[in-house]
Amino acid sequence: MKKITTTVVSPEEMEKQEQYSLKVRTANASFASEHGRTPLAFVRTFGCQMNEHDSEKIAGMLEHMGYGFCGCFEDADLIVLNTCCVRENAEEKVFGHLGYLKGLKREKPWLTVAVCGCMTEQPHIVEEIGKKYRNVDLVFGTRNLHTLPELLFKTLDEKKRVYEPSHFGNEVAEGVPIRREGSIQAWVTIMYGCDNYCTYCIVPYVRGHERSRRPSDILAEIKKLCDEGYSEITLLGQNVNSYGKDLPKPTDFADLLRLICENTTIPRIRFMTSHPKDISDRLIGVMAEYPQICNQLHLPVQSGSTELLKRMNRHYTREQYLETVRKVREKNPGISLTTDIIVGFPGETDENFEDTLSLVEAVRFDQAYTFIYSRREGTPAAKYPDQVPQDTVKERFDSLLKLQNGISKEINDGYLGKTLEVLCEGVSKTNLAKFTGRTEGNKIVNFTSDTDVTGKFVNVKIENVQTFFLEGTRV
Repeated sequence: MKKITTTVVSPEEMEKQEQYSLKVRTANASFASEHGRTPLAFVRTFGCQMNEHDSEKIAGMLEHMGYGFCGCFEDADLIVLNTCCVRENAEEKVFGHLGYLKGLKREKPWLTVAVCGCMTEQPHIVEEIGKKYRNVDLVFGTRNLHTLPELLFKTLDEKKRVYEPSHFGNEVAEGVPIRREGSIQAWVTIMYGCDNYCTYCIVPYVRGHERSRRPSDILAEIKKLCDEGYSEITLLGQNVNSYGKDLPKPTDFADLLRLICENTTIPRIRFMTSHPKDISDRLIGVMAEYPQICNQLHLPVQSGSTELLKRMNRHYTREQYLETVRKVREKNPGISLTTDIIVGFPGETDENFEDTLSLVEAVRFDQAYTFIYSRREGTPAAKYPDQVPQDTVKERFDSLLKLQNGISKEINDGYLGKTLEVLCEGVSKTNLAKFTGRTEGNKIVNFTSDTDVTGKFVNVKIENVQTFFLEGTRV
């Protein structure tokens, strides 16, 4: 197979987008002059951290184009739905919103509605939007995100629907403005796309082939975040462990982590997601070598059955996964391990499911994100004939949840009375009398403090333990 080398979108193309951005900004200035207010945008995000970070880029471009922001559909002049298609319920929510926006657009004829993200990379979805939702003015994809200024200008200037789903390519765009949600933690994308083609997963079909950013561009972004006072970054990719294979000068993920640790001053580094088949001994060693790298790993197993793992096209066995966990814990004692598990994959037998339960008992994950299998059109598993009855799936899901919640509580019980370092994220949303933050192991800690310690590292004595969080007092 011929190696595909990733390139960067040309400066000329990015300059063209800047010119379109200025044109929209001029139009928005005229709107503000006429109406006595800045036009407002509302960006609604569905799905994973990659989508949330894409929305930060969308918001950054919109801000550069002269938009302000609001917190609801009703106040907006421009609405952007950044969609997810990994599970069916996410798509249903999007269509539900589009139905509601039909009425809102009748009340506000000037309202512009845009849909982007993973859903819009599926031709049958774009066709459905075009036929059923005439209130949608703009459709664009995951790989032409940087062309939003041009597409939005055409929508506004020509007053017609613009549908531009992206196409497969080997480029990444640098220099896109970012409007970050917080000032303490930040996401940094290191690569896009996926080449694994797990039989249940739609991501490779909507996100395209793996494309890695250049190490120099990643370092420059992180150094800027350091200068701005950020304390924690999370490196994002569909499979960060395969980073760098497509670069002109190959650099693997272990190399990248070492570069970041040795050339920036960021206090905490996390990353996700790691595919078990690609995690290397070098990476495990680098994680142990640098204290900036949090002693936490998200390692999706999906199933504890070798038979099902093969049907899923995961390229590792149960035994290989367990051996990887052994190596990780040997080099990184006390590491916090989390995972993803699918229940009800086509053909899953009682024996297969028991294999999953026994693996969960053997590994003792700190937390598991459990999902009921969702059939995705266009994936091989969607055509498998032996779909599992929903009542059986529900029963298995509840059993797994009960087992994992018990393990999570037992692990958390071990923190009672201990003092942990916590990066404070601000006041708790569920209890305004407390602050909230996370430990190196990504444990949520709600705590009391006499002073505002937002953005600071503080020591907290744990006095109460729940399944999903810890509570304590700053000491």
